[in-house]
Amino acid sequence: MQDQAERPDRTRGRDLLTGAQVLSGQLGKTIQRLRKAYNLSLSELAEQSGVAKSIISQIERNETNPTLATIWRLSQALDVSIDRVLAAGDEEPFIEKTSRADTPILVSEDGKVRLAIIGWIKTIEWLQWYEVTADPGGVLDSDPHQRGSVESLSVSEGAFEVEIGGIVQRARAGETLRYRCDRPHLVRCTEGPARATMVVILKAAVME
Repeated sequence: MQDQAERPDRTRGRDLLTGAQVLSGQLGKTIQRLRKAYNLSLSELAEQSGVAKSIISQIERNETNPTLATIWRLSQALDVSIDRVLAAGDEEPFIEKTSRADTPILVSEDGKVRLAIIGWIKTIEWLQWYEVTADPGGVLDSDPHQRGSVESLSVSEGAFEVEIGGIVQRARAGETLRYRCDRPHLVRCTEGPARATMVVILKAAVME
C-alpha cells in the first residue's frame, strides 16, 4: 500500500505531474545539479531516496517521465520542496527567493564547519558560493577542484586560516583570502564562532 506521505492532494498531484512531464527536459538537469551540489553519486542518491540508480540516471538523461511519487522521494533525499524541483525553465521570475528550509547545508567531517549553499543552483558546475559558519578548531578538508579553479574566502566574523601545500595564510574579520583550489586544501577556524563567504570559480580559464 502506498505510504500516506507519498500521496499529496490529488488535484495538486495531477497538476505537478503534468508540470513534470512538460518540464521533463529541465527536470533531469535540476536533479543532476542538486545531486552534484551535495556531492552525491548516483548510488548514494539511490540509497537515500529509495529510487533505483538506473531510474535516476534515466531521469537525469531525460529518457523517462518520472511519477510524482518518484519526484517526491528524490526531493526528500535532496532536502528541497517538490515545488522547487519542478520550478525550472526560462519562465522563472527575475526575483527568486529561497527560504532557509530550502537552503542545502553541507557539514565537515568533524561537524564543526557548515556550508550553506547560497549560490544559484544553475551555476553549480562553474560558480559556487557558500555562507560558512564554524566553531573553533573546525576543519574543512577539501579535495582538489578542476585545474585552474580559484577559491575566495571573505571573513566577516572570527578568524580562519587556509593551508595549501604546506603554506598557511590567516585572515580575520574584514580580510579575504584568494587561492588556487585545484590541489588539496584545508580551511581551519582559528577563532570562533566564525563566519565567512566562500566563492569558488571552477572554470579552468580563470588562470589563463
